[in-house]
Amino acid sequence: MRVAYFDCFAGISGDMCLGALVDAGVSLKELTKGLKKLPVAGYNLSARKVMRSGLAATKVDVRLTAPAVRSATAGTRWKDIEKIVSASTLPKDLREKGLDVFRHLFEAEARVHGEGFSSVHLHEAGGVDCMVDIFGTVIGLKLLGIDRVYCSPVNTGSGTVRTSHGTLPVPAPATTELLRGVPVYSSGAAHEATTPTGAALLKSLAAGFRPMPELIPDHIGTGAGSRDTKGFPNVLRILAGESSLSSSGDIVTVIDTNIDDMNPQVYEHLGNLLFAAGALDVSLTPLMMKKMRPGVLLSVICVREKRDGLIALILRETTSIGLRYYEAGRAVMSRVIRKVDTRYGTVRVKISSHAEAGEKFMPEYEDCRAIARKKGVPLLRVMEEAKRAAAEKLSSA
Repeated sequence: MRVAYFDCFAGISGDMCLGALVDAGVSLKELTKGLKKLPVAGYNLSARKVMRSGLAATKVDVRLTAPAVRSATAGTRWKDIEKIVSASTLPKDLREKGLDVFRHLFEAEARVHGEGFSSVHLHEAGGVDCMVDIFGTVIGLKLLGIDRVYCSPVNTGSGTVRTSHGTLPVPAPATTELLRGVPVYSSGAAHEATTPTGAALLKSLAAGFRPMPELIPDHIGTGAGSRDTKGFPNVLRILAGESSLSSSGDIVTVIDTNIDDMNPQVYEHLGNLLFAAGALDVSLTPLMMKKMRPGVLLSVICVREKRDGLIALILRETTSIGLRYYEAGRAVMSRVIRKVDTRYGTVRVKISSHAEAGEKFMPEYEDCRAIARKKGVPLLRVMEEAKRAAAEKLSSA
C-alpha cells in the first residue's frame, strides 16, 4: 500500500500542502490540468524554490487575475461549492473527497459562529484560492498514487491572527473546532501555524495521527508557507512510499489491564460504556495472577484519538490502578450488510470479503433467533439457510 505521511512540525496550510506535493514530484502541469476540470477560472498557479530558515522548499502560489479578485468572495456558501463541484468533470472519488474537506470547514464555521450549515459563510477560507488548495491537494495525492494518509501531531502555533471578525487567538476558533480529537501542541514563533484549510484537509484525509508508520519513501517533498520565520523553518514535509501496512489494514491502539479484585457483574456494564465511548472491540481473557488468584485480562481496541478517553473510563469504572497500551497493525476484511430471503424469512447477513481470502457469511444472530422461535425450527438450520442464500445472492450479482 502507498502511504503519505504529513510531518506537521511547523503546522499546515493549503499552500504548504501544494508546495510539498509539487516538491515531492507532482507535475505542476498535471496538477493544473486536473484543476481545470473544475469550472473555476481567473487564477494562475505557479511554483518557485524558496529558502525557509536554511531549508530549500517549494512555494506554490495561487495568483488571482482581475476578474477573480472582483468575485473572490463568491463560492463561500455550501450551495455555491456544491454547485461548482457537481459541474466539474473530475472523477467521482476526487469530487467526494474535496466536498468532504469543505463539509468539515462549513460544519466548523457554523458551530463557532452559531449559524446554520447552509447559511454560514467561509470568510478567510473562502474563494478561488481555497478551492485550488483543497482540490489541488486531493488531485496531487491521486497523482502520487497514495492509498492512505497519516499525520504527525499538529503544531498549531500561538499568538493572535487578524480576521474579518477581528483579532482572534491562535489556533483560530474554526481551526480549534476542526482539530477536535486530534493530537496538537504549540511550538516555535508566535503565529498561525495551522490554518482552517490545513486543519480541514487533515481532518478529512488523514486515516490517523501517529508516529511515522513503517514505509520506504520514494517521494519526499517540502512545502513552504508564506512566512520566513528566523530559526524555525515554516515548512510542511511529506514522505510518500510503499508501506508494510496492507490495503485492508490500519493502525489501532490496544489497551490492556489485569484485574483480579472486581465483582464480575461489573463487566457487562463496563463493556457497554466502552463501546459507547468509541471502542472497536472489548474482550475478557481469564488468567492466573500472582498468588495464583484467578483474574481477567481486559483488552480494548480503539483508534488512537479515542485512547485517552477510554483509559480514563477504565480507571474510573474498574478497580484497576494501572494499564498498558501500544499500537498494533490490524488487517480486516471489507464488510457489508445485506438482507437475504430464505424459506423461513428475511435475514440480515454480514458479508466479509478479501481479495485473497475470499468471502465469509455471518447471519445476524438476533434475526435468526427470532425466526427460529417463530417457526419452531432449529436455530442452526436458519443460520445455514441464510448463509446459503447470501452465497447465492453474491454469485448472481
